[in-house]
Amino acid sequence: MKIAILQTGKTTEKFVYEGVKMYMTRLKKYCQAEIITVPDLKNTRHMPAEEQKLREGRMILKVLGKDDFPVLLDERGREFGTTDFAAWLEERLLIKSRRLVFIIGGPWGFSDELVGAAGFKLSLSKMTFPHQLVRLLFAEQLYRAFTVIRGEPYHHE
Repeated sequence: MKIAILQTGKTTEKFVYEGVKMYMTRLKKYCQAEIITVPDLKNTRHMPAEEQKLREGRMILKVLGKDDFPVLLDERGREFGTTDFAAWLEERLLIKSRRLVFIIGGPWGFSDELVGAAGFKLSLSKMTFPHQLVRLLFAEQLYRAFTVIRGEPYHHE
């Protein structure tokens, strides 16, 4: 199974970049994992939030393949505990022909068009996190879920 984390804009925080790099390397033991970066929009200072969401959403949709299963990381999505997320992921992995694409949007959230195209919405927490930090948190959770699926001792309950 192929898994992608699709993010908007470069990772600017060095500790986030290094942490994500470490977990992506670890993930390669379990799946084909990649990071896809959609460039930040330019000249957004006076652009309304809805316009930013629309433009960003269209850029993201261009990257998605017709057989991809897009999952939005959104605070209004479904929350899982670690083992429940691992079980959900394991079920998704049974669909061999699809790439799971976990999408981390920009600061204004997702366009209606992108929400309509999503296969699922996943929440890491009801709390709001900086988008840079979500990259690291989610990469670690994805790695953790695979260790749970494989029965490895990384996760403790």
